[in-house]
Amino acid sequence: MSQKFIKQQNTNARSSACGKYFAKAVYDKNFIGTKALAEYIQSQASVKRSDIIAVLDELGAAMKHFFEMGQKVKLDGIGIFKVGFSSIGATKPEDVGAQNITTRRVLFAPETVRVITGQARRANGTIYQKFAVAKQLVKDVVFEETHENSVESEKAEEGGE
Repeated sequence: MSQKFIKQQNTNARSSACGKYFAKAVYDKNFIGTKALAEYIQSQASVKRSDIIAVLDELGAAMKHFFEMGQKVKLDGIGIFKVGFSSIGATKPEDVGAQNITTRRVLFAPETVRVITGQARRANGTIYQKFAVAKQLVKDVVFEETHENSVESEKAEEGGE
């Protein structure tokens, strides 16, 4: 399988990239739910689906608990989750409080790895490595162009699910 994309032209007249074409991700119309995720994990591990569902169901509550304590949650191989929010400004510090918070969200930073891309020589003659940072979750994802706006319409044409 691969992540599908379509070619789409930027039509925003205010953009310096107006008229240029870009790859745009195309997603299936459905989400993968807890049960489907548990079934997949069960096929890859020696843990029962019911046990996986129980753990995944508790994950949300556990993350909320630690968010309320001001903690970040790091899931190895996935990344770091933390609370983010926006607030209304005030002219005096004493006027700022929880009542100023307007939106809450969960921020996610995927786990990254350093990928060495080569070497270079500094002016003083020492050698250092050049590297790129890759998102661990997506570093090996394969991309494939499609002509559909969703993967669902492609499945229907193939007589799929």
